[in-house]
Amino acid sequence: MKRKWFGIMLLMLTLLTFPVTVFAADDGVTNVQLQAGLNTFFVFIAAMLVFFMQAGFALLEAGTVRMKNAGHIAGKTVLTLGIAIVVFWALGFGLGFGNGNSLFGTTGFFLTGDSMAASFDSLSGSDASLTVKFLFQLSFAAVSLAIACGGMAERAKLSVYIVFGTIFMIVIYPVVAHWVWGGGWLGQLGMQDYAGSTVVHLTGATAALVITYMLKPRLGKYNKDGKPNSIPGHNQVLSVLGVFILWIGWFGFNPGSALTPLMDGFFGYVALTTNLAVAAGAVAALLISWAIFGKADIPSMLNGVLAALVAITGSCAFVDAWAAIVIGAVAGIITFFTAQWFERAGLDDPIYAFSVHGIAGVWGAVSTGLFATPKLVEITGVGKPGLFYGGGFSQLGVQVLGVLGAFVFVLVISFIVIAIMKATMGIRVTEEEEMMGLDISEHGTYGYPEQMKLLMDSEIRPSAPSATAPKPSAGTNESFT
Repeated sequence: MKRKWFGIMLLMLTLLTFPVTVFAADDGVTNVQLQAGLNTFFVFIAAMLVFFMQAGFALLEAGTVRMKNAGHIAGKTVLTLGIAIVVFWALGFGLGFGNGNSLFGTTGFFLTGDSMAASFDSLSGSDASLTVKFLFQLSFAAVSLAIACGGMAERAKLSVYIVFGTIFMIVIYPVVAHWVWGGGWLGQLGMQDYAGSTVVHLTGATAALVITYMLKPRLGKYNKDGKPNSIPGHNQVLSVLGVFILWIGWFGFNPGSALTPLMDGFFGYVALTTNLAVAAGAVAALLISWAIFGKADIPSMLNGVLAALVAITGSCAFVDAWAAIVIGAVAGIITFFTAQWFERAGLDDPIYAFSVHGIAGVWGAVSTGLFATPKLVEITGVGKPGLFYGGGFSQLGVQVLGVLGAFVFVLVISFIVIAIMKATMGIRVTEEEEMMGLDISEHGTYGYPEQMKLLMDSEIRPSAPSATAPKPSAGTNESFT
């Protein structure tokens, strides 16, 4: 027995001392290799956190739609992630971050490994492995696509996700990413977008805006007088859980963008500003809904959380802690009002993609032009201080230009693509398919088969409808299912 324990202790001691002894001959190499390994591991963990956000989107969107569409909306999240991975590996990564011109990259396609590092000068600032940096950037691209596809909820054909998702990952997202992060013209101007308020969120939200507009409202959303009806989601608990997962995943999004745990632990400061903004957004959105509706509205609070996360994404490394609270609170409030306004204007956006990710993304981008501090600008090495810190209108002008440039580009390209798809293949399911739900019409089974059977049975049992009974019109609200 004593020999067994002695052997175990000797083995543990050997494992603990191995990293030191194996590199003992060259201390310089040891430090370089250890630092690169640590940074690679840090970026990998951050990438996995952002990947896990796909689970958050699946739960959030599934809870926000009706029961008859829940399986479809959750399943399409896996589909769009698969599309994002393959297409971004083949073309998107090179177009976004490969060496090229000020508009797009022209090298680094079909990534084979770290041997292609020379094709990605824009990523040379980090000594992490190129393959892990690819995973990190891929996770961001997949989030942007998930946002764009949110505008299709409850009425788009499954084939639209496949075709538009592929085009989005080639023509749209990589170009905007290159402009800001890949050595493009906005990066050269010094646009501040630390983790993607513009690149990820505004890009995805603008595409969602076009898709939502082109698809037209869901059946029963508006009365003949244009007044919107409420079509509540089937499970608020799923939505809350999805938001919590997204909140956690965002710690890979923002702090992970430091690409290193070193640099005096700067990623920890980014985590601080991120968390403060989210808390402020949640509270502000709930309070404003309470004041306007007379009741504390949970969905509004969830939107406030997400809007604050979106807004602080671009500014988290550039602003003081108090400014992060202001940015988050303002994001929660403006998203509440814009969501109501867009709905009254006739835009049926079931998950409020443009209000949460678009409007808040604009605010997040503009906020650095106001609140960026000289010290943090020096640490990040991007752009200039904001208006409130003596920087004048220079950085604010760059931020506004970047927002306008990205918005117009994505709007125009998305409109052209969706218009062609609408004319050739069609983008919306039939009225009959929409009424029965996309779970059954697109996949042949319901996400909640037992519950849907009970609901249908309960509607049939009371009495058979008479032959002269009027049929519900498309202008009336649909059932909760």
